[in-house]
Amino acid sequence: MADPTLSTRTAGRAALQTTPRLVPAVERAVRLLDSLARARRPLSLAQLARDLAAPKSSVHGLLSTLVELDLVRRSDAGEFSLGTRPLQWAGAWSVHSDVASAFHELAGDTGPLASETVMLAVLDGPDVLYLGCRPGTRALAVNFRVGGRFPASCTSSGKAILSTLDPREVRGLFAGGRGLPRPTRHSVPSVAALLRQLAQARADGHATDDEEMAEGMECFGAPVFSAAHGPAVAAVAVSLIKAGTSDARRDDLLEAIRGLAVQLSARLGAAHPAHASSKPPASTPKAAAPRPPAATIKSPPAGKATRRTPPPGARPAPRRHPSS
Repeated sequence: MADPTLSTRTAGRAALQTTPRLVPAVERAVRLLDSLARARRPLSLAQLARDLAAPKSSVHGLLSTLVELDLVRRSDAGEFSLGTRPLQWAGAWSVHSDVASAFHELAGDTGPLASETVMLAVLDGPDVLYLGCRPGTRALAVNFRVGGRFPASCTSSGKAILSTLDPREVRGLFAGGRGLPRPTRHSVPSVAALLRQLAQARADGHATDDEEMAEGMECFGAPVFSAAHGPAVAAVAVSLIKAGTSDARRDDLLEAIRGLAVQLSARLGAAHPAHASSKPPASTPKAAAPRPPAATIKSPPAGKATRRTPPPGARPAPRRHPSS
């Protein structure tokens, strides 16, 4: 006759294997970190308690532990955001990340970008966090590395992502009255000036850091989009030394980094990745304009008459300048 105790133990082990019992404190901590990761701005204790449907005292205890472990940051205003501890896992995570893996595959050692430093970054609060870096052949004044962090307002990758946000979100990120960080005398001085730069970046399809992070360095960044509709999920950027770089070389690098952003967007399933690098026209003629812009006016080929030929002896109408 079978031992009933043995049968019960066997059934119990099977139940443990099929439905593992979660440790409540660990589960709640992970859910708390998920809430902070989804948030576009720091959250208060009350907001987190509502998200977790848990008592404030319990959430406060979790936060205190996570802050000590650098998994969560606490601001002077008592609000919470993700900390720096996860950066230690960035190298392992990048192996499994679609965007990081695609970046390392596509940012190869051939083409215009081969000799320059190319980076992949995401927005983390008012900063950019680097998920990938393909070093160039020339040393730069800034050390870009996986897990590194710089002010988004001073970097081309940061501004490329910020340009896809609503201006109100941008103001919220830099609210606090401390002003924008200014690593160099060329750094953007105010939120208002930053918003003007972002408007230009939206129109151009790329952002520029012209000696804002380091003297003598210039960077171009382009946004990367995913299948989800909304702001950019990342940005790619190329950094170069200004001295000795020709205008033609800059144009080649700019075209290449925009192309890389389009390729990455396509890998992530963006419906229309080309919009990440599309450049809107510099100006749009008003509906009431009596004639097309000067850029569209073409002279007829030599030896060919136009459709409207003035009668013999008639004086041609004076040519009017489009800006008159």
